Amino acid sequence: MTPQLVERDERTIAIENAGYRWSYLALSFALLVDIAFRSFVRGETSWDLFALIVLSGSLHAAYQAWKRALFARWIVIVLATLVTAAVVAAVVAMLRH
Repeated sequence: MTPQLVERDERTIAIENAGYRWSYLALSFALLVDIAFRSFVRGETSWDLFALIVLSGSLHAAYQAWKRALFARWIVIVLATLVTAAVVAAVVAMLRH
């Protein structure tokens, strides 16, 4: 009997997931840079691109919640991020006027 070749194991899945994470981060930050460029240089609004970033993050959070993989620490981090983003947005808005 010949042994079967293992094509995917836990290590392969972990590496794939890490690759997906890096791809998502690269795409999200590239979109944020594009939004900033359009806003500051061209004076355009890019809410459609920003909505894509928010939608993708919301889908991920909803999936984690559905699979019961969210923890209290995650909620604290999200709230801290929202407060920080609001402060940065307020500072940028004041500096532009």
